Amino acid sequence: MISYLQVENLTKSFGNNLLFERISFGISDNQRVALIAKNGTGKTTLLNILAGKEDYNEGTISFKNDLRIGYLEQSPQLPTNLSVLDACLQSNNDVVRTIAEYEHCIISTEQKGLDEILSRMDMYKAWDYETRIKQILGKLKITNFAQLIGELSGGQLKRVALANVLISEPDLLILDEPTNHLDLEMVEWLEEFLKRSSMALFMVTHDRYFLNRVCSDIFEIDQHTLYQYSGNYGYYLEKRQDRIDNFNAETERTCNLYRKELDWMRRQPQARATKAKARIDRFADIEERAKQRRNEASVQLGVKASYLGTKIFEAQYISKSYGDIKILDNFYYNFLRYEKMGIVGKNGTGKTTLLKMLLGEIKPDKGTFDIGKTVVFGYYSQDGLTFNNQMKVIDVVREIAEEIDLGGGKKLSASQLLQHFLFTPETQYNYVYKLSGGEKRRLHLCTVLMRNPNFLVLDEPTNDLDIVTLNVLEEYLKSFKGCVIVVSHDRYFMDKVVDHLLVFKGDAEIKDFPGNYTDFREWNELQEEEERENKKKNNAETRNTTSSQQVINFKPRKISFKEKQELAALEKEIPQLEEEKTAIENQLSSGVLDNESIVKCSQRFAELTGWIDEKTMRWLELSEL
Repeated sequence: MISYLQVENLTKSFGNNLLFERISFGISDNQRVALIAKNGTGKTTLLNILAGKEDYNEGTISFKNDLRIGYLEQSPQLPTNLSVLDACLQSNNDVVRTIAEYEHCIISTEQKGLDEILSRMDMYKAWDYETRIKQILGKLKITNFAQLIGELSGGQLKRVALANVLISEPDLLILDEPTNHLDLEMVEWLEEFLKRSSMALFMVTHDRYFLNRVCSDIFEIDQHTLYQYSGNYGYYLEKRQDRIDNFNAETERTCNLYRKELDWMRRQPQARATKAKARIDRFADIEERAKQRRNEASVQLGVKASYLGTKIFEAQYISKSYGDIKILDNFYYNFLRYEKMGIVGKNGTGKTTLLKMLLGEIKPDKGTFDIGKTVVFGYYSQDGLTFNNQMKVIDVVREIAEEIDLGGGKKLSASQLLQHFLFTPETQYNYVYKLSGGEKRRLHLCTVLMRNPNFLVLDEPTNDLDIVTLNVLEEYLKSFKGCVIVVSHDRYFMDKVVDHLLVFKGDAEIKDFPGNYTDFREWNELQEEEERENKKKNNAETRNTTSSQQVINFKPRKISFKEKQELAALEKEIPQLEEEKTAIENQLSSGVLDNESIVKCSQRFAELTGWIDEKTMRWLELSEL
């Protein structure tokens, strides 16, 4: 194995906030590593340090000579005046730069210098590379190459940045939440792409199916220390629990020893102090270890839901379009009490639009939503992080309420509620701008749940939340005494939470499916397999029918003299045509033809293929006479 990266005794802190201390690890070729940690404990900071975007307090970082690194940031920043094409094809790779010139040239009216660019494309053998680039852009739904970066949404910008790092084909690929803003089809394509790739990988992701299927190793930052696990997510969970159990058992043994030594210290005669100095010194170490406790704090979502009546909402024949794009067409749905629905589909098919129409933020073109009087919505949105960055965390909560009713006469102060969401008394007085992306998401979730909703509408709730918070949120939603609608690309999250799906297929086509996402995928694969089998069967029946008709209509007769001459001529002509076709095929794959010659050869190749097929069929007819 070739070592790509070696980190030794790395330490990073922001003032008094220590993120990690003296951590060491390495990454080798073909290794795929996922980094797991709670929000605010240094995941993104570590990636930024490796990418050279942040400094560190102490330690050493060594890369293999000439190692090419690609980095996808959590929130990419690109020049706003750059075109999408230029942003996707930014690279130090000569092949990629040549392809960028080629793409610019062919979409221009004058096509200046095309011959010289084609020559370089041939020299670099870039045609297959260009095909792969087009596949990446197509899978990520990047089609408007002339659009400026400044005109893109956050999700579109993330996909452009992802395309750029994949196209550049680095030796080491560093990814920070790569599945954010991708629809399920894109996530599954990216999963397969990375599994087939030879690039080494170091990434942060909350998508546990993605992590489990792509990564070979897991690193965890816990209490400022890095732990390494050689296995997937399932293996990590098992071994992490073993580590915690061993730590707790060792702590218990040390506590027992500490109690004995403490008793000895209290009974020790002062006159013997010099004689027992070594034991006294050892007591200090035992005391320090015994007082260590694993901080297993997690988000505790104990907020009650308001009373919910039997009538929830009825979508009465809703239609919505944007120009020629149809989102809903005469859509009817009656939502049931305590229903937990997931909404999936490609980006742009109208998932978020449906949520906003339900909440009254967007008006339908036709139809109405009849909503029950007891329904209290809690909306957790993709773009809901609209806090004032200059406010303190506790003031964000106090703006909504000083106290939160938990039911049963129990109440929590704003500070107590924040502690339930893992905001310590110290961090509660931090300004919002100091929070990590995941901590801001957690604060947003806190402000939604503290209003005691009985109908949660969650639009991409898993983005930027750590896995610990996601696990607790899943358990909360499963036992939530109310209704839930979730739009998410996180398959694991959907499987745990929802019992029903609306599948948006585009052009106002919606599939109502009773089950979770894995159930739907299995059903869909069976449907696709059945369609393929039916197609094969229909094609076979068509061929048999045609063959039978030919037999029925066939009138035995002797071959004529003229037909014998035609047959003999075909037996000479067909091999000649096939020989010419092979020669042209070799020319096209040689990489030495100019643009005009490629066009001519391609046209001739198509002509030859048609003639060979036609003359072969005629030869078969004559040979059976």
